[in-house]
Amino acid sequence: MAPSQAASVIPGKILVPIDFSPSSHQALEAATELAEKFGSKLYLLHVVPEYPGYALPESVSQQSIISDGKQKAEEHFEVSMAGLKTKGVQATSHVEVGSDVAGSILDAIDRENADLVVLTTHGHSGWYPQVFGSVAEKLVKLATVPVFLLRSPKPESSAKVTYSGMMEWW
Repeated sequence: MAPSQAASVIPGKILVPIDFSPSSHQALEAATELAEKFGSKLYLLHVVPEYPGYALPESVSQQSIISDGKQKAEEHFEVSMAGLKTKGVQATSHVEVGSDVAGSILDAIDRENADLVVLTTHGHSGWYPQVFGSVAEKLVKLATVPVFLLRSPKPESSAKVTYSGMMEWW
């Protein structure tokens, strides 16, 4: 294959889906390291989930939940973008709303001409991934670009059972 027809293995733009969990922070750190080494640009994406059929109390609107989620994501991204700037990494961030998180990420891959996606697994087990599938699994199956999937440790429970059988919240 002629060099002009060969695909480059060096990513020009790396898409990092972020849900602001500790594991997505690990993905951002890995993507930042790649961007520093290869001179790549980062595109940080947070998808605020939209659940159209969700029953909410009358005093709470779905739009207020979405607006609050978008505002908090923008605040988190301001901190991330400042940190990336100090490292000399070019990055942009975007917050969008969607009922299908994996579908939103797949759309962003095409829209942003991303060359690589970096994300972590959350280590969920049991029935949920079998019934609904995970975002990581869908991206590995459907993404048109390489997916760098980092295994994250299984999240520890936020509750522990005490000797009396009562739940103690951290």
